[in-house]
Amino acid sequence: MDDRIKTIEGDFSARGLRFGIVASRFNDFIVDRLLEAAIGTLTKHGVASADIEVVRVPGAYETPLAIKKLAASHRYQALIALGCVIRGATAHFDFVAGEASRGIAHVSLTEEIPVGFGILTVDTIEQAIERAGTKAGNKGVDAALAAIQMANVLRQLEQ
Repeated sequence: MDDRIKTIEGDFSARGLRFGIVASRFNDFIVDRLLEAAIGTLTKHGVASADIEVVRVPGAYETPLAIKKLAASHRYQALIALGCVIRGATAHFDFVAGEASRGIAHVSLTEEIPVGFGILTVDTIEQAIERAGTKAGNKGVDAALAAIQMANVLRQLEQ
């Protein structure tokens, strides 16, 4: 690439940044693993424990409202949404998963705050387990890393 082209990209340095995490209680046997991994990732990258706040909500459907309240507080440089929606025999999955992702994206855009998206939408419990720390890694880590990178991108864009 041409050296004269300015490139802005996020790094993984999170020292001095504040993060809010919204984690659903539904399917907590999976979400707790995502939460533990997200917090571990943040602290590994320099975030002080005192700069992390966790809000627990009933389920993924309630996540956007809590994300919105955290964003409106202007206390955080980034947020992380964690949850797990497992497909069942009814259309409930489609409504919950769709509205949760749509609501979180809306908050991120309107409040101009990065939200690391760590809400699993899977067909089976086995797929959820795979994405919470086994074969497919841990999506809590991925959501935290995305939040860190985007907080740093926005910091650069605001200079």
